[in-house]
Order: sequence, then C-alpha cells, then structure tokens
Amino acid sequence: MTIYLLMMALAAVSSYAATWGARSLARKFEVYTPIRERDVHSDRVPRLGGLGLFIGFAVALAVSSQTYFVKGVFKDTYSPWGVLLGAAIVVAVGIVDDIIDLRWWVKMIGQIVGASAVALWGVRLFVFPWPGKPLPIESPTLRIFLTVFFIVLVMNAFNFVDGLDGLAIGVAGIGGLAFFIASYWVRRSSAATDWYDLSTLLMALLVGICVGFLIHNWHPAKIFMGDSGSMLIGLLMASASIAALGYNPDTVSSGFYNRVGGVSAIVPIVLPIAILLVPLLDLGLAVVRRTMAGRSPFSADRGHLHHRLLDLGYSHRGAVVLMYSWTFVLAFGGIAFAFFPWQWVIVVDVLAALLMAWVTITLAKGPVKSE
Repeated sequence: MTIYLLMMALAAVSSYAATWGARSLARKFEVYTPIRERDVHSDRVPRLGGLGLFIGFAVALAVSSQTYFVKGVFKDTYSPWGVLLGAAIVVAVGIVDDIIDLRWWVKMIGQIVGASAVALWGVRLFVFPWPGKPLPIESPTLRIFLTVFFIVLVMNAFNFVDGLDGLAIGVAGIGGLAFFIASYWVRRSSAATDWYDLSTLLMALLVGICVGFLIHNWHPAKIFMGDSGSMLIGLLMASASIAALGYNPDTVSSGFYNRVGGVSAIVPIVLPIAILLVPLLDLGLAVVRRTMAGRSPFSADRGHLHHRLLDLGYSHRGAVVLMYSWTFVLAFGGIAFAFFPWQWVIVVDVLAALLMAWVTITLAKGPVKSE
C-alpha cells in the first residue's frame, strides 16, 4: 500500500506542477474557453488542463516502471504502455479540439483510435461480467469491439458531466479512490504470491492526478481540463475496469471473479456501474433528451444534471459538493459488496440513497426565476 500511495502522491505533485505550465501555455497562445449561453462561467478561463493531467500521469507511470514492487506490473507485458499510448492519442485529439473546436464525428474518430490502441496493446475484455461466472468472449474481433465500445462510452460520460468547476475531476477522484481500495484489497487478500496489479496502479495514479489538478480547478477555476482532460480520465477509468476483470487469457484468474473465494460474483458488475453511475446517467439522459428534441445526441445544451441543480437554487459549489456526495454513496456503496454480506450492504445502500434524496430535496431553494 505504501508504494501505491507514494506513486499517488507523485502523480498529484506532477499533475499540479504540469498544470501550471499548461495554464501558462494556454494564456500565451490564448486558448480560452468561449463564453456560451449554456455555460455558468462569465470570465475567460484557459483550458488545456488535460495536458497537465497527462504529463502528471505519464511521469508517475514512468517512475512506477522503475520502482520497487510496482515495477512488476510492467514485467513481460506492454499493457501499461498500451494504455499510455491510447491516453496520448485522445489527449492530442482533445487538445486540437480545445483549440479549434472539432466536429463531433472527427472527435469520435479520435476516441475510437485511442481506444483501439488500448484494445490492441493495452488491456482487452476477454470475459463478459455475469452473476455466477464470467462469460468468455471467444471472438478476437468481438473482444476488440467491446473494449473499444466500453472505453468510448466512459470517455463520453465524463465529457458530458464536465460542466462545473471541479465537478468531473472530483467525481473521477472519488470513484477512483473507491476503485483503488477495492482493487488493492481483493488482490492483497488473494492467494497470489505477488500483490502488484495494473488496475490498482492505474487507479492510484488517476486519484493522484485528480487531486493535483483539482487545486487549480476548484471554483473559481483557474483552468479547465477541456475535452483532452475528460477523455483522458474516462479512458483511464475504463482501462482499469477492464484490467480488474482480468484482461488476457493468462491472467483471467487474477480478475475480480477468482481473486478471493468469499467475494460475491456480483462485485465485478456492481463496482464499475456504481462508480460510473453519475456520469453514465447524465450521458443517457442527455442522449434521450436531445434525440427526442430532434437534435444530434452530441449537440450541447443546458439540461445536464448539474445545470438542473443550479436551476433548483443550488450554488455552484453546493451543486458540486452534492454530486460529490452522490458519487461517494454510490461508489463506496458498490465496493462494500467486496467487504460485507450483500444483504446488509443492500439495506445500507438503500437507506443512504434515501437519505441523499431527502438532502437533495431539502437543500433545494426552488426554481431560479429568470430576470
């Protein structure tokens, strides 16, 4: 655990420092977020924050490859470097989009290319999570397709939820922390003689870069992560989920299903869903809302969950903290299945969700009237 925490701290420091450089670069070349009717900020804020996040991740990953204990993750495999390659591709596409505002389909092609790099040289789905036992995916083509689909889905989910200062990066950090704890505990409690693990390392680095960047991104934000940052966060979260399930034929037995005999078979299903529920819910609602209005699912609007909280009278920080709280309840409620009897977990999770619903309604000050 100590080594993972050190790598997490290194990622935080590297991300914090690199974001300073990204801010200076954005100001020099005047890469600012345009002020649009749907936006909640009224001042010009530099973006390219994704560049700082990526540098922090890349530095920490490179150091990890040479560090005692965690360097075992890199032994006889290109998987970590495949994830890094995919991350570099989507960040590059995101930076171009932050500068010249790419068409949605061009950005989608870039996302598919980056996700394909992860599927080919990083991690890949070899099993489909299912209660009782995993269902093997026999077709190599189907493995790649499902991997790419899942990564692109998660990238866009985080992209959609990135609408308030500190929101997306905080949601990712909280979810990543829950994932890190569960992944480490399951590996540590297994019969394996080695305790290093790719999903645990990826989540440690993800949490680190989120903490480092959040200092710059907390309201009022000094820099935005842009699409480069949201896509990077989504790719890392999705890659870690795949790695946790067991990402190649030789290591499927090291996935969540078989690491610990006492772990409920539902954990591999509940955990990713619980962590990603807030951004995925926002993504799903946005697609339905825009499609029913006869517009492209990728067109922008002011109907996201965070916008609705603002319309209900929440302050900027209040809406962010509320969504943090929901993410905490859902994410840690999900990983609880790996630690406690599922019957008790369901009861506590339902009570926690009801409490959060009561808090959400109680704290709302009523619809904000337009002047």
